[in-house]
Amino acid sequence: MTSTLNKTPNLPEILSGTVLVTGAGISGVGIARLLADLNVDVLIADTNETARDRAMEVADVAGIHPDQALAELSRFSCVVTSPGWRPDTPLLRAAQAAGLEVLGDVELCYRLDRASVFGPPRTWMVVTGTNGKTTTTSMLASIMQHAGYQAEAVGNIGVSVAEAISAPQRIDVLVAELSSFQLHWSSQLVPDVGVLLNLAEDHIDWHGSMAAYAAAKAKVLAAPLAIAGLDDALVQQYVTTPVMGFTMHPPQAGQVGVTNGTIVDNLHGTTRNIVPVAGLEPPGPAGIYDALAATAAAVALVPDLQPSVIAQALQSFKVAGHRGQQVAEARGIVAIDNSKATNPHAADSALAGHDSVIWVAGGQLKGAEVDDLVAHHAHRLKAVALMGVDRNIIRESVEKHAPGVPIFVTDDTDPQSAMDAVCAWAVTQASSGDAIVLAPAAASLDMYTGMGQRGVLFAESVSAHLGGVAPK
Repeated sequence: MTSTLNKTPNLPEILSGTVLVTGAGISGVGIARLLADLNVDVLIADTNETARDRAMEVADVAGIHPDQALAELSRFSCVVTSPGWRPDTPLLRAAQAAGLEVLGDVELCYRLDRASVFGPPRTWMVVTGTNGKTTTTSMLASIMQHAGYQAEAVGNIGVSVAEAISAPQRIDVLVAELSSFQLHWSSQLVPDVGVLLNLAEDHIDWHGSMAAYAAAKAKVLAAPLAIAGLDDALVQQYVTTPVMGFTMHPPQAGQVGVTNGTIVDNLHGTTRNIVPVAGLEPPGPAGIYDALAATAAAVALVPDLQPSVIAQALQSFKVAGHRGQQVAEARGIVAIDNSKATNPHAADSALAGHDSVIWVAGGQLKGAEVDDLVAHHAHRLKAVALMGVDRNIIRESVEKHAPGVPIFVTDDTDPQSAMDAVCAWAVTQASSGDAIVLAPAAASLDMYTGMGQRGVLFAESVSAHLGGVAPK
């Protein structure tokens, strides 16, 4: 177990006593191990005894039940919480009421880095928003790597921030995809570059309101180099000081945009052609939007970054799984896996990339409205196949806003057979020039282990029924 003796120099004062880490999942175990390696006293709390025991073994720290921790709050110097723990969790609320600082895992890593615990402070480039975070983060990391920096995608993709700052081989530039959960539990985190892509309803159940969700995301705009999605009206409401930005339109000074089918940098008042948008992955407006954001962030940090470097990175970029991948093609019909479109805003971008769509959707809407989404894309919906707990909400919206469009609804709750049913029907509705698009507009946990499993089963089933596979 850890000891109070021989603590690492430069540690923040809040780590001088016993630190309570809440959550014995991947994030919690990683933070507990990091702190233990710094000779900080750590207790890890979780209601799951098996997870707690595993964490105690892996991280070599003591474990405690949350109820016991609640009764013994006076023994802790601070609480480091995992992103999954909601703000209204009794233990976290009681800790704050008792005057203990509650901070997130990424916030803790930021303070350790800024305190030079792991060498000179790193450059932090943080990407957030409702949709497009993973693709933008991956694109930005690729650009920085092509430019010769020791950069890595971290946070919710790649390696954890804790692993990145303590890695034996130093990572100089952390390109971090951060969620609203992680940003909620931050107070001192001000990245060198902060990117706010877009804002739409999501995770309202966790945050308690749209305003709280948006405010957490908008924290990144406090960065000295702040980048905002200028085409998003809600993002604009949170821009309180002059920022740089990106747009799908020709760029003004201080912006990156699109002119005559080419991404153009005008961030510093001089226009430079960067790369044609044709052929970039993922195809369609969503991919262009993400490429614009990544370009803006990279040029903001490195104003003399050569267009050829950015172009090479973007043209060689391949989209990550379940984010617009083409998973099958036959007879002029393509099948697109966008299982990551777990809310209507993400589904909007996924559908916009195709002219004639057989839409596969459904799952947990989490209270989000779908009427605007359906009305906006009614003209491109050739047929709609629905499954999942909120399938009938989407069905009613399609009947209202896209009357006459054929609808198939399965009440099957078995993940594989339900997916097989919707894919089999979708293929019967498709003809040359159509796209069968999995863009659920909803979360997956009503039926699937996650959006990954949902996407894999879609790819397998639609390929089998279509009789074609994705080109290599």
